[in-house]
Amino acid sequence: MAKEEIEMNNDRLPSLEEEIKLLLVPADPQDDKNAIVEIRGGTGGDEAAIFAGDLYRMYQKYCDSKGWRTQVTSVSEGTSGGFKEIIFTVTGENVYGTLKYESGVHRVQRVPQTETQGRVHTSAATVAVLPEADEVDVDVRECDIRVDTFCASGNGGQSVNTTYSAVRLVHIPTGIVVQCQDEKSQLKNKAKALAELRSRIYNIEYQKWLDEIASKRKTMVSTGDRSAKIRTYNYPQGRVTDHRINLTLYNLSAIMEGEIQGVIDQLIIAENAERMKESEL
Repeated sequence: MAKEEIEMNNDRLPSLEEEIKLLLVPADPQDDKNAIVEIRGGTGGDEAAIFAGDLYRMYQKYCDSKGWRTQVTSVSEGTSGGFKEIIFTVTGENVYGTLKYESGVHRVQRVPQTETQGRVHTSAATVAVLPEADEVDVDVRECDIRVDTFCASGNGGQSVNTTYSAVRLVHIPTGIVVQCQDEKSQLKNKAKALAELRSRIYNIEYQKWLDEIASKRKTMVSTGDRSAKIRTYNYPQGRVTDHRINLTLYNLSAIMEGEIQGVIDQLIIAENAERMKESEL
């Protein structure tokens, strides 16, 4: 019996060694934070805005499956559907550590709703995932902030366009502008806008840290240039390709329904392998 146990343990040694090595690699200190997600329609006009709406729906379903709470803070709707821009917060466990892999340019190849000749077009939307800063992370002084109030627009009942509940904050030293209009209360909108402003200021320093890491790596999975094309969604072939790890899947419909955990898992594995190589150098 003892001999069998020794043989079993010997078989497990390589995998255990890999697990120990991974535990010794310092984790990103931001992984446990909540996140602010921005989705913007890029090249492609109305179709890009529609695709941005599809991505928002995908992330909404994914967050629901994880038991995370989402809340929209700012939205600009597209003229033919979708969003020119939508910003929302995600609250839960290890949110940023999971969603950070989604930052970058997402490209779609399909026949747009407005296309009469049946031709496939290529459009794009950008996704940025920021770690949400705590109050202790950034000291934002009231004297450095200009507060503008205005009437909210869009759906919201009788109070819309009649009360100055929407809030725009301008951080004078950095020029950063944020706004929130989803609450009927001006105080609640200001609190949400302040939280986002704090996160954006914090993210400037965090991005410097990411850039420093990126300059030392030959390949990057979750950090680096946010303008880089990371994924293509090809509707005619039902194909999704993640260009960072050369992963191609033929389950586009499932992925657009929020089943993106498999892709994220592969990205985590690739980044962990990369980090382990660095730790051995």
